[in-house]
Amino acid sequence: MSKAIRIHAHGGPEVLKWEQVPTPQPGPNEVLVKHEAVGLNFIDVYFRTGLYKAALPTTLGMEGAGVVRAVGEKVKGFAPGERVAYAGGALGAYATERVINAEKLVKLPDHIDSKTAAAMMLQGLTAYFLLHRTYKLQPGQTILVHAAAGGVELILCQWAKALGAEVIGVVSSEAKAEIARAHGATHTIIGYANLPAEVKAITGGAMVPVVYDSVGKDSFNASLDCLAPLGLMACFGNASGPVPPVELSTLAAKGSLFLTRPSFASYMSAQADILTGAAALFDVVGSGAVKISVNQTFPLEQAAAAHTALEARQTTGSTVLIP
Repeated sequence: MSKAIRIHAHGGPEVLKWEQVPTPQPGPNEVLVKHEAVGLNFIDVYFRTGLYKAALPTTLGMEGAGVVRAVGEKVKGFAPGERVAYAGGALGAYATERVINAEKLVKLPDHIDSKTAAAMMLQGLTAYFLLHRTYKLQPGQTILVHAAAGGVELILCQWAKALGAEVIGVVSSEAKAEIARAHGATHTIIGYANLPAEVKAITGGAMVPVVYDSVGKDSFNASLDCLAPLGLMACFGNASGPVPPVELSTLAAKGSLFLTRPSFASYMSAQADILTGAAALFDVVGSGAVKISVNQTFPLEQAAAAHTALEARQTTGSTVLIP
């Protein structure tokens, strides 16, 4: 038998239940992984509350790292005892053991431990596609990053700096501003009240070609006003709630702006994309250009406490659950 955090109804952190479950057996093209660490992400909250749909009961979680226990038929390239990590695919990471499609797995290099891997796979691959595919960042550009002390954003800020960009980080407190500056942000802004004016002052009136925003409703309108003509608004999260419907004429009036809602599932569905992104991520972390900040750890059975801290914005960097 194994243990897992499961939900039988949508709601607050109290719906997360620590339960005994049968140890799954790998089918064709599947691998059984014994978790050493599991990543906590805001998308877990979306599934818990019902904003994102999943059949109930279910086990939450989209990323983890550990050791291969067994492989199913037709699996090639993985063997028991190998260290692996993954992000995306079916829900089910909040468990001591799980099966997952082999195409979602990557082998871990020696310089990446399981806790670091679990903290960085989903967030790091998200930062990868935002910077390299959603908007192909160029050296010398200035970008705006919301929630700059968050997990994805700390990776994104460092990686953008390594690519030669200048980062303006938006945060909610001076303490978080210090963290953002220590991880690649050249400038920091606290709150949204005067955001466009502050961005205008920093950029000498040029504004920015791209805004990366995981906050959603609360920051959306101010973010649009920070974009240069033909700029791109990349909304990749809804921490403050979903963005209301937008009139296309608004985008035209503000400079023929582009708006996208990039999703991990769209950018990281193919195995080739996962392998390419993971290789780039392992390289940039291995070089020291990006440091993964695992600032909080919780026992897996205390996932409810971890969700409470995440939603209260009491966390910085990455949070890992330990089985």
